[in-house]
Amino acid sequence: MKRRNFLIQSGIFSATAITAISSNAIVARSTNPNSNQKRLIVIFLRGAVDGLNVVVPYSETAYYQARPQIAIPQPGKEGGVIDLDGRFGLHPALAPLMPEWQENSLAFVHACGSPDPTRSHFDAQQYMENATPGDKHTQDGWMNRLLGVISQKTPIQAVSVGETTPGIFSGRMPVANIASGRNASRALPIDRTQLSAAFDQLYGGNDALSQTYRQGRMAHEAIVKDLDSEMNLANNGAPLPDGFAGDAQRLAQLMVLDPRIELGFMALGGWDTHVNQGNTQGQLARNLKKLGSGLATLVEGLGSVYQNTTIVVMSEFGRTVKQNDNGGTDHGHGNVMWVLGGKIRGGKVYGEWPGLSTDQLYQGRDLAITTDFRDVISAVLSDHLHLNQAKLNQVLPNYTSTIKVAL
Repeated sequence: MKRRNFLIQSGIFSATAITAISSNAIVARSTNPNSNQKRLIVIFLRGAVDGLNVVVPYSETAYYQARPQIAIPQPGKEGGVIDLDGRFGLHPALAPLMPEWQENSLAFVHACGSPDPTRSHFDAQQYMENATPGDKHTQDGWMNRLLGVISQKTPIQAVSVGETTPGIFSGRMPVANIASGRNASRALPIDRTQLSAAFDQLYGGNDALSQTYRQGRMAHEAIVKDLDSEMNLANNGAPLPDGFAGDAQRLAQLMVLDPRIELGFMALGGWDTHVNQGNTQGQLARNLKKLGSGLATLVEGLGSVYQNTTIVVMSEFGRTVKQNDNGGTDHGHGNVMWVLGGKIRGGKVYGEWPGLSTDQLYQGRDLAITTDFRDVISAVLSDHLHLNQAKLNQVLPNYTSTIKVAL
């Protein structure tokens, strides 16, 4: 097997990092870890979550007319939404997040999304991850570009939960991956003593591939060490929770244990609810319950680190206002973005609400977009990571924010 392929298949490093890493890359572990380090976590809901049943416009008659079976009842009714501001309500499955709302560390931006009209999951996700809607030629993701402008040259500055490097992290900067679920700290082929010794000798030079190998080894060893420490403390004779909550807990503990980790990414599927979506009960409600519990676990696990962390929840597009004949919703346009964090100006639903009357809908069927998703990203990067305009231009190329979302 070619050496390059071994590094990729063994999970030691992503293909993009091996391809693009420069020959003068430096690995420098911080000698004075900063416990006040700013952090950013992005959670992508793949499949297009129905934002209208997440943050419900319960004051709109048109909402209930368009969704006779799947609408969430108004506050005070059985299975009703949790009132947020007298106009919008939160799906009751997301009740675990109400403490964050009440403490003003959770906000929503409604009627938000990508201006590109595509209803293709693949294309829309690509545009959201590379932050250049309509341009399929962009090769790197906006979080990798972000890593490039904040990089301290440490190989575990960014962590992605999942077997492969997602598009949002694709690019020239190295990103460490951990598997989701209980496989997060499993041994890799490279962990075998004889094999690792042989490869350490093989990659002892100063060429780019050797430096990439050593970066990957350092990242893998540091993360597994952190994970082992976390698991030993948390297990106490019981396994970690399955699914998203378990992954969220692991990511939180990694960030608490290692302040070098500034960026994190997780993706969740199961949001493409064409059939039997349900309302207070059903497919969407079950997924939202797991998501809400996982986010609450993430906040709790971050502890004091949460004060310097921003969490963004996004999805490729929303869903049709009108339910379909299968008790579900189809691919739409406008959606809702979520932002959590210790310094967020929360307790508010941001964005200009366009309304749900037929003449107010995008193409006569979807929630219109009044806030570009890049405005939200720009606000997070400038207000919470303190990026200046020059760095913002590198992360969000060919884009100038027209609406300031004061998160």
